[in-house]
Amino acid sequence: MRFNLLFTCLIVTAGFTANAQVDSTYIKKLYDKVEYMIPMRDGIKLYTCAFIPKDKSKKYPILLNRTPYSCQPYGKNAYWQMIGPGYSKKYIDEGFIFVKQDVRGRFMSEGEFMDVRPFNPKKTGNQTDEASDTYDAVDWMIKNIKECNGNVGVYGISYPGFYATLAALSYHPAIKAVSPQAPVTNWFLGDDVHHNGAFFLFDTFHFDYVFGKSRPKPTTVWDKGFQWPMPDAYKFFLQEGTLDNLTKKYMTDHKFWHEEMNHPNYDQFWKDRDIRQHLSGIKCAMLTVGGLYDAEDCWGAFETYKWIEAKSPGIDNKLIEGPWFHGGWSRSTGNYFGDIKFGSNTSDYYVDNIEFPFFMQHLKGGPDANLAEATLFDIGADKWRTYDHWPPDFASKKKMYMHNNGMLLFVEPKAITSYSFFMSDPGNPVPFTNEITNKRSREYMIEDQRFADQRPDVLTWTTPELKLDVTMLGEITADLWVNVTGTDADFIVKIIDVYPDSCKNYTLNGKEVKIGGYEMLVRAEVMRSKYRKSFETPEAMPKGKTEEVKFKIPDVMHTFKKGHKIMVQIQSTWFPLVDRNPQTFTDIYHCKESDFTVQRHMIIQEQGHASCIEINIQE
Repeated sequence: MRFNLLFTCLIVTAGFTANAQVDSTYIKKLYDKVEYMIPMRDGIKLYTCAFIPKDKSKKYPILLNRTPYSCQPYGKNAYWQMIGPGYSKKYIDEGFIFVKQDVRGRFMSEGEFMDVRPFNPKKTGNQTDEASDTYDAVDWMIKNIKECNGNVGVYGISYPGFYATLAALSYHPAIKAVSPQAPVTNWFLGDDVHHNGAFFLFDTFHFDYVFGKSRPKPTTVWDKGFQWPMPDAYKFFLQEGTLDNLTKKYMTDHKFWHEEMNHPNYDQFWKDRDIRQHLSGIKCAMLTVGGLYDAEDCWGAFETYKWIEAKSPGIDNKLIEGPWFHGGWSRSTGNYFGDIKFGSNTSDYYVDNIEFPFFMQHLKGGPDANLAEATLFDIGADKWRTYDHWPPDFASKKKMYMHNNGMLLFVEPKAITSYSFFMSDPGNPVPFTNEITNKRSREYMIEDQRFADQRPDVLTWTTPELKLDVTMLGEITADLWVNVTGTDADFIVKIIDVYPDSCKNYTLNGKEVKIGGYEMLVRAEVMRSKYRKSFETPEAMPKGKTEEVKFKIPDVMHTFKKGHKIMVQIQSTWFPLVDRNPQTFTDIYHCKESDFTVQRHMIIQEQGHASCIEINIQE
């Protein structure tokens, strides 16, 4: 979802899979571009452009993408560089009607835009939401685009993934297949804006600054992005101090930023925007796609699949998770990520064997795609794995306990009194990356954590060298027993794959990767402890008393190879990815700089209060 210079491919067709071998000239030979203003039930008209095959000897299904990120370039003679899902030549040569639409209130569409507009299952008369806008658009298309065969597929990555999910809830009978990809799902619990109530500062500030400004009338032009006064975002945000300072100095004309600041807890505002609760009654085939190393919507893809499975049982519902960054399946070959290289082009595999057959089956009557219920790529094993259910029922639940000697073991500690502690200083927060940057990297999701391991405010536990492969899959639960001297605290838990020192260095993209001893981040998550009992009603931490802080970490699919080690790191700052917790129980969005205090955080590792991570292991 986040508009970032690193992710401009969300709004322009730049960066393709290896399948892409075409340009706008090639497309222009095969397709005519037509522009429409399609009326909605309340009279508002939405800008829509369609690429229709010149070959009129047959009819074609529609592949629809609804977006808040612009249909540019505008004009009937202005052709995109690439069209269709995955930006793949396969779709272009096969022949589809490719349609893209500016959603209500964005760019050239009329109306008022609302971020993550709530779904209204009880609409009457001319009431609208994104599902009804999709219904009206599709209904108009199949009646007015004479080349259409009556079948429609909908897809989208990130925010457009949210609109794809809503397309399934339009229940239009022509919509036969929908693919939400890295879909925005819940902006308080797990995607983009917050994780477990902790505010994701870097992404949200950058996105809201350009995306959150008012748009008084239709336009073809993007607002200007934030001009960083220095190359180091860590230093910038630290100097600016509080969120309230940022609001007053930079965000005066940014509606959604103010809504975020004024809804600090999981109230009705956020609950109305949780699309999971409505994922019932779906009839069309669903293909939910995500990246295991997606810095923005990793949580959303898993949640969308699981809730559809629970609330719309019996439909064709599939989950795909690859070794990708945000949208990496359509914007890279997928043969490496960060410093880690794979033995194949995973994006090509996905398009050729999963996505393209899925749409061919449901939109063109092609052969059964014969997809597994869940297909995930295991980076540790460097191979695809398939399952008939996710998470698989045969996985064994295990607990890995933290011991006072820095060991991470499958046996519970026997110590009567034992703890590890660190001093957490919001004035000197742990950086989320080793880079000096004002562009939030996507590679931090898999980055070498040795830079953090060296800090005194990061605690580390490590297993002995593994004697056998350990395949970890599904959801992880962090079950921490803590004792803090303040009244609030964040806890970041990181799961890390430690490579043997004997691994030989290699060169990747001209860079030497020092892989010996590499501490590869596999998964990490933050918990704002005042929400440990309720996201709706925060509660102060009791000073100097042992308290349980238990939370979920998004699903994982990873094999820790024989000879490697499993590491857990715990820290209380992750800056500026996550805003600084003042460690004082207060409204962080309006707090003062004097509220920030240095506090001692203890992780308890003793009988009766044994901190651990609960994992699923494939036996």
